Amino acid sequence: MTARRKRGFALLSVERRRELASQGGRAAQAAGTAHQFTSEEARIAGRIGGVNVSADREHMSRIGTRGGKHRWAKPTDGDPPADTAD
Repeated sequence: MTARRKRGFALLSVERRRELASQGGRAAQAAGTAHQFTSEEARIAGRIGGVNVSADREHMSRIGTRGGKHRWAKPTDGDPPADTAD
C-alpha cells in the first residue's frame, strides 16, 4: 500500500493553519455571519443527535455489548474474564 500525499491545508504548518482559522473567524464576526449557540439551541441539538443515534438499534446493541465486556466488568460465576483488547 502506498502512502498518501498531503494536499491542501495538510501541507501547512500547525501555526499557519491556526492563523488562517483565526482570520476566518474574525472575518465571519465582522460580516455578521458567525453563529454562537445559545444554551437552549445546544440543548435541542444534543437531543436531536441523541434521538438519531439511538434510533439505530444495531448500533445501540453493539455499544451495549462492548460495555458489558469492558475490562472492569465483573465476570459472573462460570464466565471467563472479559477480553481487555478493544
